[in-house]
Amino acid sequence: MTKNDTDIVSVLRRALVEQVGQQRYELWFGQGTRLDFDDGKLVIGVPSPFFKDWLRTNFREEIELAGATALGVRPEVLFRVECSESARAASSADCAERPGSSTQPAGADGVVQVASADRAISADRAPRRQFADFASFVCGSSNRLARAAAEMVVERPGELSPLVFYGPTSVGKTHLLEAIWTAARKRHPRSASLYLTAEQFTAGFLQALRRSGLPSFRQKYRGVDLLLLDDLQFFCGKHHTQIELLYTIDALMRDGRQLVFSADRSPDELADLGLNLCTRLQSGMVCRIEPPDGEMRRGILVQMARRMRMDLPDDVRDFIAARLTNHARELSGALCRLYAASQALGRPIDLTMAEDILGEMIRHSSRVVRLADVENAVCRAFGLEPSSLHGDGKSKHVSQPRMLAMWLARKHTRAALSEIGRYFGRRSHSTVVSAQKRVDGWLARGATLELADRVWKVEEAVRQAERCLQVG
Repeated sequence: MTKNDTDIVSVLRRALVEQVGQQRYELWFGQGTRLDFDDGKLVIGVPSPFFKDWLRTNFREEIELAGATALGVRPEVLFRVECSESARAASSADCAERPGSSTQPAGADGVVQVASADRAISADRAPRRQFADFASFVCGSSNRLARAAAEMVVERPGELSPLVFYGPTSVGKTHLLEAIWTAARKRHPRSASLYLTAEQFTAGFLQALRRSGLPSFRQKYRGVDLLLLDDLQFFCGKHHTQIELLYTIDALMRDGRQLVFSADRSPDELADLGLNLCTRLQSGMVCRIEPPDGEMRRGILVQMARRMRMDLPDDVRDFIAARLTNHARELSGALCRLYAASQALGRPIDLTMAEDILGEMIRHSSRVVRLADVENAVCRAFGLEPSSLHGDGKSKHVSQPRMLAMWLARKHTRAALSEIGRYFGRRSHSTVVSAQKRVDGWLARGATLELADRVWKVEEAVRQAERCLQVG
């Protein structure tokens, strides 16, 4: 490979980490897996046919997205088995140990897992892994409470247990968990701490079930002083694993140990975890982390550029922060794309390059929200028929979601009051103003609404609708 190709591969690797997460990257793309960029094609060199089939089936989309982030277009992806006889023998032995191989049955949750137990659940012993710390965490109004709670956990473990961080993707939840783990190991070197993802916990539990190793599994998790578990939503629908997690939480809570969790939704919205688990999570401190504001986005860009050893001019930094406003991974993708372009073109990064290289990315990020998008999001969030928001129904079951839809339309669309009123049942602009004031009042006093056969806090109902709006 040329120097430019090598640099592009480095950017591709960083983009792939952003797509799949550091731990899954190390598990599947670390030792034994090689990335090459050759003649416009992304070649994934793997040590065995097992790896080839698994990566192609489970990670092809993420690999293509990483390529699009780094290069601006989706590259052609080729998978190639390339290893020596000795490596192939070792790989075959490794496959035999994996619960996802063809000789292993599906687990108790009906899912075939593919990570070996030692590699899956030993994040605290992972070599070469550079865990995040508090120094690299950019703090602002959207995450200040969460940051303070995280530091308190390190200083006085057990007082805020369990501690739950939740929020949309890429707002710093994993960063805080890693920072707690890093700081706790330094401050309390004699204490046992364990950090892992929900996927790794599940893989270890299923492996223990198949090998009759539940006693050692339970000793491992119930004997720690600090347990940090990322991506709780992964447990939804996994009944047997939920029961094991519930007993683990109870055992640690009885002994006054510290638990820290993260999820993409609040415990109230994780109904699929079951009432018992949700009530355990709500018994401690629950912190929402919001997407970063403009000042935080500029700080994040500075941190990322420093880590990538990039020269990022201030006007380029401000340009990116003002136009890419969704989450930090989007900012990382922009820097990766700029870095790759700079290396390929052999010229320094400037505002003209940023406008050219990031134009498509910015247009995609700032998609126009239509009134129909708001309607679909509210109906999907609260289980309503699509036509219900256009009718004359005055029952709370319909009128309250309609007022929420009008409020969201004012917030997320450029539609005029009269246009919003006409769309939602040919109502006047004064009706839209009244709906906006009503929802503002609900939010100010923390009111509750009965929507979708359950009681919602208004703030939670708004977040649920906005989440559906972002997905849609």
